[in-house]
Amino acid sequence: MKPQHAKIKKLSSEELECLLVRFETKTFTEKDIELVRQIVETLKFFFENADRKNIQLKTLLKQLQGIKSEKAQKLQEKLKSENGEMSPNEEKIDLQVSVDPSDLEKSLESLPDKKPKGHGRNGADAYTGAERITINHPHLSPGDNCPECLDGRVYRQKKPGVFIQITGSAPLQATVYDLEKLRCNLCGETFQAQAPKSVVGHATGCKHYDESAKSMIALLRYGAGLPMNRLSELQKQLGIPLPASTQWDKVKEASEPLIPVYTALRRYAAQGDVIHNDDTGMKVLSLRREIDEELKTKKGRIRTGIFTTGIVSITAERKIALFFTGRQHAGENFSDLLAEREEGLDPPIQMSDAKSGNTPKNAKVIESCCNTHARRNFVNVAEDFPDQCLYVIVDVFGQIYHFDAIAKEQCLSPKERQEFHRTNSGPIMHEFHQWLQQQFAEKLVEPNSSLGKAITYVLNHWDKLTRFLHVPGAVLDNNICERALKKIILHRKNSLFYQTEQGARLGDMFMSLIHTCTLTGENPFDYLTQLQRHSSSVIQSPEAWFPWNYRQTVASLPPEKIA
Repeated sequence: MKPQHAKIKKLSSEELECLLVRFETKTFTEKDIELVRQIVETLKFFFENADRKNIQLKTLLKQLQGIKSEKAQKLQEKLKSENGEMSPNEEKIDLQVSVDPSDLEKSLESLPDKKPKGHGRNGADAYTGAERITINHPHLSPGDNCPECLDGRVYRQKKPGVFIQITGSAPLQATVYDLEKLRCNLCGETFQAQAPKSVVGHATGCKHYDESAKSMIALLRYGAGLPMNRLSELQKQLGIPLPASTQWDKVKEASEPLIPVYTALRRYAAQGDVIHNDDTGMKVLSLRREIDEELKTKKGRIRTGIFTTGIVSITAERKIALFFTGRQHAGENFSDLLAEREEGLDPPIQMSDAKSGNTPKNAKVIESCCNTHARRNFVNVAEDFPDQCLYVIVDVFGQIYHFDAIAKEQCLSPKERQEFHRTNSGPIMHEFHQWLQQQFAEKLVEPNSSLGKAITYVLNHWDKLTRFLHVPGAVLDNNICERALKKIILHRKNSLFYQTEQGARLGDMFMSLIHTCTLTGENPFDYLTQLQRHSSSVIQSPEAWFPWNYRQTVASLPPEKIA
């Protein structure tokens, strides 16, 4: 798990001396107390992480005050400004095209200009979930005489004026219906008004919790990482109590109609052309107790880790995210997924970092490694070897990502993109490979140095790192999976752990559906709600209820079946 950065404040020796004098003379202020607290937090951070395996003093210092950004522009600016080679306002990066510029003239011309910094406000079209109300002019209608010139006639413009009002409310709202009750003074019979049809269920009477309420609880919990106890406290403060135990019950109820879609989504993902995978640590208390018991009773090597695997499958134009929490590594979960792959399909391209646990053992795949991970090794040592690392970061990786951006802008097919990279990025990578070998052959770099280890990593995984030059559809990096794992990391930072395996499986399912909606540009709240409201149709044909086609399915249902 990546250590958290301590909250530190840089002080000069004079400031520290003055601080000590104020404490000795007991004239310290509240600001001094806060300053001491930050110093203590820094020391605590240092000592807690100093005992970690393979940690270096320099690494800890870098985490505290080193280069935080991996962007080539900021890295180049910092390194060269420290050496006095450039002013802060000088142009940072100059990507030179090493091929015939005429071959790329059309591609380069089609690229948009650098987008200027915006004002941070959203236009009306961005509010896709907002209620839209049309307000007609109070005195004029299309075709009326103009009240200004009296001769012309007014007509309706295609683009109306817009005013956006944003209001606040509790995450979950409640409505109290006071149902009038009448009682006969003779026979004692009681008559009560009925609740509106919109809040009455078909089988269980009144629906105290609408499907949308269950969707919102699940979205806050597994999409935004909000713990149930925290949501319970917030709802209580807003006058609409919602106990954490009730939230869990409603999430379980909401999960039942989602299971068929999740199962079908897994089968669909298994047919992917490119499949990304990686994992991150997770805590499941019931599994931790199981592991502790095994350590006491069993002999030999026992796996003590608990992981959440993130898999992003890309097939045609679809992107599917899946999560699996348990004691299996990413490669083992990958193998289980590929067991559902149809026979006769070509092996998928697997993209991950070079960790052995990410590779499936009993499945045939085309392995490729993440160039971002290789690049990061040079970023980490750039302060010690600025010239060599800037060559790698800017002149090598900067250019191949530049060409990749052109390929994406031109919407090239996998085969065309591979040919484009082979023609333009191929010479760069060939020269880079010769440079890497030269560093060791001419003893320009010590193999055991930090730069030497970065070079060795690239040489050892060269074929997998350059797969994009030889295999149509192969990608440069595993960034899309790294971004998907942020869902898990957000949950881990806020909720710390799962209580049971059942809770972990439930969380995996909701996170898979929510993040798949994000990848396809759909509204996860509406999606989860529609799945619950049409549970019988979902069970019959789950393939018609994927995030990218559920709206068409809802529109095709008979009116009486539409909620």
